[in-house]
Amino acid sequence: MKRYPMVGEKTAVVTGASTGIGRATARMLKARGWRVFPAARSRTDLDLLRGEGFQPVELDLSDPDSVDYAAKEVLELSQGVIGAVVNNAGYGQPGALEDLSRSAVRKQFETNVIGTLDFTNRFIPVLRAQKSGRIVLVSSVVGRVVIPFLGAYSASKFALEAIGDGLRMELGPAGISVSLVEPGPIKTCFRKRVVSEAARGGLEMRDSVFAKQYAKELAGPERTYARPTDVFQKPPEAVAKKIVHALESRCPRARYPVTGAAWLGDFAARFFPARLKDRLLVSKVIGREVG
Repeated sequence: MKRYPMVGEKTAVVTGASTGIGRATARMLKARGWRVFPAARSRTDLDLLRGEGFQPVELDLSDPDSVDYAAKEVLELSQGVIGAVVNNAGYGQPGALEDLSRSAVRKQFETNVIGTLDFTNRFIPVLRAQKSGRIVLVSSVVGRVVIPFLGAYSASKFALEAIGDGLRMELGPAGISVSLVEPGPIKTCFRKRVVSEAARGGLEMRDSVFAKQYAKELAGPERTYARPTDVFQKPPEAVAKKIVHALESRCPRARYPVTGAAWLGDFAARFFPARLKDRLLVSKVIGREVG
């Protein structure tokens, strides 16, 4: 396993820090002596982060101007020094691929892929000049195995996996480590954002052949039924611990699956025949009502 230089300046920017994994990571790093600049979209969340003693930065990854402004603000606050970039921000666009509008798919990639890479690229010249640094991309188990009704989100995470691999090879010789963290089921507000995106108009639900499935899956921000993967569910701090390892270890891993479901997904992606995966996931998610 390759060794990387330790981060000289323990300064990090963490995107998507309003709740869940991002907030847990910012808190954990701060407790370990890091100077953390958490990024979030909502003014309310920014105020809450200030109340915890952070210097937060406003960031909307879908807006190029916001990305430019946020990156410059972080570098100004950190006096041009950054030890780590943690890319956690993103959301999941629900819906069968045939029911998604062009704009909904574009927005999914603009945020999860293009915005994330753009924001990361703003810091690479600084990391190269330092000859050290860490980059973490928070992907997902669905970046390895596609789940029905999350095809666009899965596609964005597959793309993020490829970006992580590309950056790792391109930046490794410069002493910069790049790791992918792949959470499975985590107790966060992710589902609430999924439900809210379904209501924004980018998903055609009423006339879809999957209308019954949408009614069940997207009826409310909290599920009223259990799924088999719920037994693997962990708190966001479990992901934060893996991110900390990727930032502080001399031998950071290329990938960090989190939860049993993520490990199973990684195994299935490599060793299960495609048709077998299809049958298992279709029976669990779609059922037998649609032919």
